Amino acid sequence: MYYDTNTIFSMTQANQNFSQVAKAVEQKGQAVIFKNNKPKFLVIDMEKDSIQFDLSEDEKIDVVAKRVLEKYLPAFKELAK
Repeated sequence: MYYDTNTIFSMTQANQNFSQVAKAVEQKGQAVIFKNNKPKFLVIDMEKDSIQFDLSEDEKIDVVAKRVLEKYLPAFKELAK
């Protein structure tokens, strides 16, 4: 994923001056906060029309199934024997 360098902030910057992060989000629609030199948090403007949080029932099932499978994978492998 590519990030606009004007919307990248370190955790320290975000802690010390969150209003700067908020301004970037208002202008660009999103900002990324890095922790330990890795992207960790995505701050988004929820009023933008292009952001969709609605999932279909099938998508919700897929998300839950993935979580359960990852959590209990060793047990499922043992049961499959």
